[in-house]
Amino acid sequence: MVQPTQLRWYSIALFMSTLVLLPLVVLLLSWHQVDREIWSHLWETQMTQLLLNTVTLLFSVGLGVILLGVSLAWLTSLCEFPGRRWLDWALMLPFAIPAYVLAFVFVGLLDFAGPVQTALRTWIDPGLRFPSVRSTGGVIIVFVLVFYPYVYLLARSAFLAQGKGFMEAARVLGLSPWQAFWRVALPVARPAIGAGVALALMECLADFGAVSVFNFDTFTTAIYKTWYGFFSLSSATQLASLLLLFVALLLFAEHRSRGAIRPSSERQRGKALYHLKGWKAFFATGWCVLVFLCAFVIPIIQLVFWFWQRGRFDLDERYIALISHTIYLGLLAAAFTVIAAMLLVFAKRLTPTHSMKALTGFSTLGYALPGSVLAVAIMLAFSYLDGHAIIPLSKWLGGSGKPILLGSLGALLLAYVIRFMAVAHGPLEGALARIRPSLPEASRSLGVNSFALFRRVYLPLLMPGTLSAALLVFVDVLKEMPATLLMRPFGWDTLAVRIFEMTSEGEWSRAALPALTLVLVGLLPVILLIRRSAKRFGQ
Repeated sequence: MVQPTQLRWYSIALFMSTLVLLPLVVLLLSWHQVDREIWSHLWETQMTQLLLNTVTLLFSVGLGVILLGVSLAWLTSLCEFPGRRWLDWALMLPFAIPAYVLAFVFVGLLDFAGPVQTALRTWIDPGLRFPSVRSTGGVIIVFVLVFYPYVYLLARSAFLAQGKGFMEAARVLGLSPWQAFWRVALPVARPAIGAGVALALMECLADFGAVSVFNFDTFTTAIYKTWYGFFSLSSATQLASLLLLFVALLLFAEHRSRGAIRPSSERQRGKALYHLKGWKAFFATGWCVLVFLCAFVIPIIQLVFWFWQRGRFDLDERYIALISHTIYLGLLAAAFTVIAAMLLVFAKRLTPTHSMKALTGFSTLGYALPGSVLAVAIMLAFSYLDGHAIIPLSKWLGGSGKPILLGSLGALLLAYVIRFMAVAHGPLEGALARIRPSLPEASRSLGVNSFALFRRVYLPLLMPGTLSAALLVFVDVLKEMPATLLMRPFGWDTLAVRIFEMTSEGEWSRAALPALTLVLVGLLPVILLIRRSAKRFGQ
């Protein structure tokens, strides 16, 4: 029999999972009425290209992040070469750069009128022509450079956690380092690598800003154009449901890729096994430095140059308003998301049943929903509620009969909470798992009530995990473009929206100021990840 206390936790978990279920139900219900004219136009002009672009992007970016992330993780975790110690953490710094920021830096540098091509035409041949940077290859390179840290971080942790036993056993069996990598280390690290690839590809599907800079049509750009071009929210929702199919396939493929291999339980190893010398050491250092330069150093230098050239003149009252709107949204979203995630982890801890685990697991699936999908689903649901409940009620009470939910700040915050629940849930669940059950049991035996137990025992011990969760959600909200662009209330422009507006007009220099601000703020959780990783593996 379910106790009253457990019933309350079940109600909380059910409510959270319903929030995630809401967008999915709306997406399915959107197909009850199809605008044949719009869909006929989409099939004739865009759909084939959208499918081709999506498949090409997923395959190419997936292969690229595997090659880049796994090779860098192998070198920095198992090999010793000049510069390894600082490159080990420096290669995580591209986490702080949003994809749309690297995209407009990439285009601004390598476009026909950019400094690179201009200099080459001056030095070599005025008639020299290069392939257009606004191409499929350009989009793929940008995504690989931005999203390889997902694979790098997880693969690196997997390689470090394997311990000496695996590799020493491979040596005893006469395997070379290359053979040991393919036949021992890589298969054991496959689940972690698969998870990193899945995260990278989901971010790739959800991206809107980078593909807009390259004029590369994807389902995300089609959703935006259908909404604001054809003024058809239902058609945009139907497109979003097709995008969600790709996300579901990615999640299924990632789950299947885990196989039956379990993580190693050996003692973690913090020292390198292979000491590279000569040309091997030179190649390892050069490869790591090249990636670091392309993914972080050169973009930052270019942003600083553009900022000093033009962006610094935008430091006015309007920019202060952009910062205040961005920080305000980030703080509100972080607070609500952390509270919701904390309720979930306590529900799972205090009611450890299979049904509760299923509910809490389902509540954290929102991260797999692209921001554009969440935006159109929530706005369609709120539009229905406004039209069939809020407006009639307002008129009946003698009010103005205006919509309240559609285009509100609450709708945007709801999208943030659903999307980033998993981001906050991870650190909080880890922090709560480290609290031994004997501590709250001892407190209860001394007559401490539930509220005092939370305030005096749980909260101090959960504070590091809570701060980490809040910081990660805060930065993710700052960088989130599709949901913010589609759902922001009138006049609530943010730094991400400002970047989109400037890059849409080709104003690279004016986009540098908000971009640098986002990168500097994004460095905080990256440094946190670096410190935690170093502490965990004793480096």
